[in-house]
Amino acid sequence: MTEFNTDIFKALSDETRLKIMLLLQNGDPMCVCDLTDRLELSQPKISRHLALLRGANLLQDERKGQWVYYCLHPDLPDWVHQVLDATALGHQDWLAQQRLQPVNSNCC
Repeated sequence: MTEFNTDIFKALSDETRLKIMLLLQNGDPMCVCDLTDRLELSQPKISRHLALLRGANLLQDERKGQWVYYCLHPDLPDWVHQVLDATALGHQDWLAQQRLQPVNSNCC
């Protein structure tokens, strides 16, 4: 019998990590400072969540100068995209509010 890989479910079970995934779902890479501004959390806390999401192969990162940008992993299974789409539908108000916030031009 094949074992189930529960890393994705564990990663998405946290509200902060799920919000990070929803923010990155539109395809625009974001750096830690963007996420700290949007989620109003400390940089170390966001970095820990990003590390867990990377470890579950949900995110990939790219270094550009001194900044690291994060985006959804290009090889995410279709069912993960479906879960994110369904979650986004249930949180349209929050996502619309996030889109209205300007990107922090002081960090990246």
